[in-house]
Amino acid sequence: MAEIEEAVGAQPVRRRLPDERKAIVHHFNVGGYEGYLTIGLYEDGRPGEILITTSKEGSTVSGLMDCFATAVSLALQYGVPLKVLCDKFSHTRFEPSGWSGNPEIGYAKSFMDYIFRYLRLRFLPPNSPPPTGAESEVKALASASLSGDGSGADQTDAPACTECGAIMTRSGSCYRCGNCGSTSGG
Repeated sequence: MAEIEEAVGAQPVRRRLPDERKAIVHHFNVGGYEGYLTIGLYEDGRPGEILITTSKEGSTVSGLMDCFATAVSLALQYGVPLKVLCDKFSHTRFEPSGWSGNPEIGYAKSFMDYIFRYLRLRFLPPNSPPPTGAESEVKALASASLSGDGSGADQTDAPACTECGAIMTRSGSCYRCGNCGSTSGG
């Protein structure tokens, strides 16, 4: 009972960024929809806040992105590990989506997908494991991807796309992704 009382009484501590701090400003483009991601850094180089500015200021998307960035910033300042946030928000799918122009990311399924995959690439070690449930997502995408005849049944031996995870379809001597357009180059 005393443990419960201690846990209830414990208050999270917010570690604010200094008034003057270094930041990274990154231009992004998801399916032709442009924006800027500003990442405020602690003295040790870890991110402590994000700001998202989209090309359509005043729009609903812009307002939601601003509020979401504030929530993520507070999570970082209260000690939520960046890896947890990246695992949760990478590969979320909604519009706008499309080619990002960033060769390390390729096709982005949404702004959230792009932003958190970028943060993972920029701030987490390259050998950090994929997000929890990634294999189940790839399987779900595979079952949703259709083959040339629309059934998807003949694609049981086709590889998953390295850009977006969907099951590819045979195209001559190689494979092509019907979701994002990339090819296996075979």
